[in-house]
Amino acid sequence: MKQLFDELSYQVSKATTKKYSTSFSLGILALSPCIRPAIYAIYGFVRLADEIVDSFHNYDKKTLLNRFTEQAWQAIHEGISINPILQSFQEVVHKYSIDEALIRQFLHSMEMDLEKIDYNSDLYKEYILGSAEVVGLMCLQIFVNGDKAKYEQLKPFAMKLGSAFQKVNFLRDLKDDYQVLGRTYFPNIEMNVFNNHIKSQIETEIAAEFKDALEGIKLLPVASRFGVYLAYKYYLSLFKKIRNTPAERILNERIRIHNGHKLSLAMSSYLQYKMALL
Repeated sequence: MKQLFDELSYQVSKATTKKYSTSFSLGILALSPCIRPAIYAIYGFVRLADEIVDSFHNYDKKTLLNRFTEQAWQAIHEGISINPILQSFQEVVHKYSIDEALIRQFLHSMEMDLEKIDYNSDLYKEYILGSAEVVGLMCLQIFVNGDKAKYEQLKPFAMKLGSAFQKVNFLRDLKDDYQVLGRTYFPNIEMNVFNNHIKSQIETEIAAEFKDALEGIKLLPVASRFGVYLAYKYYLSLFKKIRNTPAERILNERIRIHNGHKLSLAMSSYLQYKMALL
C-alpha cells in the first residue's frame, strides 16, 4: 500500500529534523498535531539541500545540487518520488498550494553557496530572501491553510522572522563559514577587522527584526502561534548570548544554547502563553 510509503516519508522528514535541529524539533512539537508533518516535510527538504552545499566537501556539490533540484521538480510535477523527503515535500506543496516561486528562490540561494561571492548589500538581501525568508513563507502558507488575506497580512512579519533567524545563524556560524567554507555573508566587512563595533551594527539590525516579527506572531492562527513563538524565544535567547559575547570569541567558537536551557525556555514560554502575555 502506498499509504505505508507516505507514512515512512513523513517519518524520514521528522527524523531528519530531530537529527539536525533540537530547537526546531521542540518548536514543531508545540504546533498543532495536524500541521506538524507538513512542517517536518518543509524542514527535511530545506535541510537536504543545505547539507549538499555545506557538508559534501569531497564530492561534486554542483552536480549533486543540480540532481536534487531536478528530482525535486520532477517529484512536484509528477506527484511522486522514491526519495522519502521529496515525496513528503511534494505532497505538502500540492496540499497547501506552496508557491513554486518560493521553491525556486530557495534553490537559487543554495546555488549561490556553491560559489565564493563577495556579498554587497543587494546580494546579501537576495541570499537571505532565498535561504530564509521564503522558507518562512512556505511555512506561513501551511499556517494560514489557504487564507490568502491572512497570508498577505502576515507575509512581512514572516520574512522578518526568517531574516532574523538567518542572521543569528550567520553570527553563530561565523567561524566555520569563514574558516572552513570560505564564506562571508555580511556585506562590506573584512573578517580580519571584525570587531565589537561591526558586530554591534549587525546586532542592531537583527534586534529590530525580532521586534517586528513578534507583532506578526501574535496574529498567527492558534494552531501555529505557540510553536512559532517558541522558536522565536529559542533564537532570541541565542541572539542575546551572542550579543554578550566579544567579537573575538565569535570568530573562534560556535555559540550554543544547551538543551537544558532550551527546556527551561519551553516551560517559561508556555507559562507566558497560557497567561495571555503573547
